[in-house]
Amino acid sequence: MFKITPNPPETDPIPYDAALEPQNIKEATDRAINFYLNPSALKTSIPTRKTGKIYLIDPTVDNETLLVEATETLSCASDMARDLADVIDPSQRKKMLILQQVIMLSELVVGRVLDNQRLPH
Repeated sequence: MFKITPNPPETDPIPYDAALEPQNIKEATDRAINFYLNPSALKTSIPTRKTGKIYLIDPTVDNETLLVEATETLSCASDMARDLADVIDPSQRKKMLILQQVIMLSELVVGRVLDNQRLPH
């Protein structure tokens, strides 16, 4: 009798995986047991987490410069929200205008702090 579908190719029943080495399995088992039954043992083996440095503001920058940058950023966000309010669905327009107003108020607060930081002449 002719078989329409071919036999599947012959392969190893379990492909080799380095993670399945006995030593790796023992280490993973020990970590799991310590995690659930002996949490204090794990605290010594976990390295301390380093803080991220993707977004880092130079600590030497003075407050006035930081406040000016914040004011400019808030001003741009306010302009963007106002522009978006003109083109979005009318049912969402009110929410966008409220967001624009909150941004504008934040900009005013930062501006007031900036004014207070300036030395008297």
